[in-house]
Amino acid sequence: MYTISDIASVIGAREGSVIVNGDASISYLQFDSRNISFPAGSLFFALRGLVADGHQFVQEAYERGVRNFVLTHIPEGFSTEGVNVLLVDDVLSALQRLAAWHRRHFDVEVFGITGSNGKTVVKEWLYQLLSPDYRVLRSPRSYNSQLGVPLSVWRLHEGVDMALFEAGISSSGQMEKLAEIIEPTRGVFTMLGPAHDAGFSGRAEKLEEKLKLFESAQTIYYGCDQGDVQDAIRSRFAGKRLLCWSRWDEGADLYLLDQLPADEGAEGDRRLRARFRAQEKEVIIPFSDRASLENAMLCWLVLLDMELPDQIIAERMAELEPVAMRLELRPAINGSVLINDAYNNDLASLEIALRFLERQRRGLPGVLVLTDILQSGEEPEKLYREVARLLKEQPVDELICIGEEIEQLRAYLPEQQGAGKLTAGRVRFYPDTAALLRELEFSFFAGKAILLKGARKFQLERIADRLAEKVHQTALEINLDALRHNLGVFRSMLRPDVRMLVMVKAAAYGSGAVEMARLLEQRQVAYLGVAYADEGVALRQAGIKLPIMVMNPEPGAFAQMLRYELEPEIYSLSLLRAYLRATQGLENIPGIHLKLETGMHRLGLEAEDLPGLKLLLSKHNYLRVHSVFSHLSASEQESKDAFTRQQAGRFKEMYEALVSALGYRPLAHLLNSEGIARFPDLQFDMVRLGIGFYGISAREALRKQLQFALSLKARISQIKTVAAGEPVGYGAEARAEQERHIATVSIGYADGLLRMAGNGRFSLLVRGQKAPVVGNVCMDMCMIDVTHIPEAAEGDEVIVFSEEKPIEELAQALRTIPYEVLTNISERVRRVYVVG
Repeated sequence: MYTISDIASVIGAREGSVIVNGDASISYLQFDSRNISFPAGSLFFALRGLVADGHQFVQEAYERGVRNFVLTHIPEGFSTEGVNVLLVDDVLSALQRLAAWHRRHFDVEVFGITGSNGKTVVKEWLYQLLSPDYRVLRSPRSYNSQLGVPLSVWRLHEGVDMALFEAGISSSGQMEKLAEIIEPTRGVFTMLGPAHDAGFSGRAEKLEEKLKLFESAQTIYYGCDQGDVQDAIRSRFAGKRLLCWSRWDEGADLYLLDQLPADEGAEGDRRLRARFRAQEKEVIIPFSDRASLENAMLCWLVLLDMELPDQIIAERMAELEPVAMRLELRPAINGSVLINDAYNNDLASLEIALRFLERQRRGLPGVLVLTDILQSGEEPEKLYREVARLLKEQPVDELICIGEEIEQLRAYLPEQQGAGKLTAGRVRFYPDTAALLRELEFSFFAGKAILLKGARKFQLERIADRLAEKVHQTALEINLDALRHNLGVFRSMLRPDVRMLVMVKAAAYGSGAVEMARLLEQRQVAYLGVAYADEGVALRQAGIKLPIMVMNPEPGAFAQMLRYELEPEIYSLSLLRAYLRATQGLENIPGIHLKLETGMHRLGLEAEDLPGLKLLLSKHNYLRVHSVFSHLSASEQESKDAFTRQQAGRFKEMYEALVSALGYRPLAHLLNSEGIARFPDLQFDMVRLGIGFYGISAREALRKQLQFALSLKARISQIKTVAAGEPVGYGAEARAEQERHIATVSIGYADGLLRMAGNGRFSLLVRGQKAPVVGNVCMDMCMIDVTHIPEAAEGDEVIVFSEEKPIEELAQALRTIPYEVLTNISERVRRVYVVG
């Protein structure tokens, strides 16, 4: 705990700060007013981001009990009576300075981990490997950003004797700040790859920037097979202890002699034999892919240097667990919602998961399924007291505990029901997962928001499988963090007063309209757009309150639209007359949106319709026009810019003519996703964001700023050896002159992988390598050639498209566009929403 006076001095609070209680103790740092825990001991940082300014939520944080703030200015109307307000020029910099000062209070071993890929896996594996011997603190999930690093370092406390922090950067000038906060004693460099290339002038600049993390480190671990990485580290840090591993350099500290399938291990295990300081060593790892091997070698090097006994190292390496990089959200049986974080468990990640539960519970009762917290380094009594304290502040109505140690939690839960608080009477205890599956009726979970949180050894995926609404192995993953990022990118292009309508038609381009609408409602967009009334009705029935525009209203659906307060696009005089008849004599009629024809020649009111339109609107002046808009037909094509400007000119002229008749100015909007990026002078009052929200753009310049948010994945069901000359698939035509290994994959044209992708026109990704489709795509499956991927195994994940495998490849194979690819993905494909 630090006092507010201490913190004011550390962050350089400027003149005008208000300190009414300089002795107020601060233990917790907050930046999200929706997720305030322990407000009495919290300090709220009003951060300014791409999407929102934290100063807009200071009052909300106050209402939740916070009385200590770091701001650049005091918001209008906010009373400082009884609160401490520290004024600074830059709130994020103040947070970083505070974290760096906090770090200097601890003389412990601190690992700083950076690189392009593998940071989180190496951090988590080092935690698994070292936590039996040390009290290890690690950054939660991938908290490696300018915000995530200071929040991670703030968690350092006296009970820790080792810390693992990862640092990620996306542009030049960022690492120096993170290095000052982490101040590592040991550095780990994973590898240098293409991630975030757009933020640097070249590979050399990116490497130099990342290496700034290690200025304070005495020891640095890295792989020396990337020549430029080795040269840069040896040149820059010649006076430090440098240890590297290699496949090719026999002079490396840890030289990999060979890697072979394990004699007795399960399928996919690899036996690694290496030489370390003239002695041969051997371990087995439960992975066979290249990335896992590289990450494991780096961890092995660290353990050997720290002089752990060979037998201990071998035992722990053999038990390395896969790292779940993301938290999953999916629909579950009986109207429930499942949040699956059943892969790791500690206090930091539990707090993050509980906050996610609060945002996603949708008014449903919250159920937490929690296992023993393993390898925490804390005394169990202290650990479960902290868990109980955390649960008192979180939205949990029912608690299910699995394990033996977690029984201690019972003693710290209140016996009597408080306002919205969990009590001992609403907690169930089971010794293991099998007992829960055997004894608990799953109807208990009906209509609830369920968070599974536990260590992998408890196999909570067995519960997740029972709760799953769909069990088809093929899934479309939607990355909510990427969507938030993309929304922020487009918002950063807009004037502050410009509103945003986001299209969620066609099930939000296949990603799930209700889930996308909830996200957009949280991000406070102005409007949602759907194609047909049925789509809008479904959103209303799911509890969506945002205004909804229906782009293709049908007169037969007007009654439903009125009932559910959906606002129609009016694109013709006949449609307007039909709407007027449907609303005759009614009150509180939803407003309308006028679509103007400016050159698309699809739907829209023509210039010659304006006199009749003005007459009808004048006669029925109770009907409010909420917006007037048109549709650009070639906003992405620079060669058609003259035509785009012509459309804009026609729109302005028709809009002003309408305004003169209406006597007020409805919202005007013209730009779509590509238009937002290319025509800032045509933003008017609102813009319409469509497929750009998902990270798709026809232009490379915009694509580099976005994150592709969708991944379509399937599984290998079976692998067969097909003799030379034997056919594969329907038609018996896919033959080859040599023996092949053919994998059958759980996706077919009924899922959205259309037949045109067959016969070698498209390849799926298996273990990072392309595997061409063999023969015709079947209804429920397809076959791929994995002869050149000997490590491929049944059950392996197969990627159809993702951030690493562009959707444009599939669109090109199908001779179509990404829009059609996405909307072809069938309902039977599971939608899984992930964070991180």
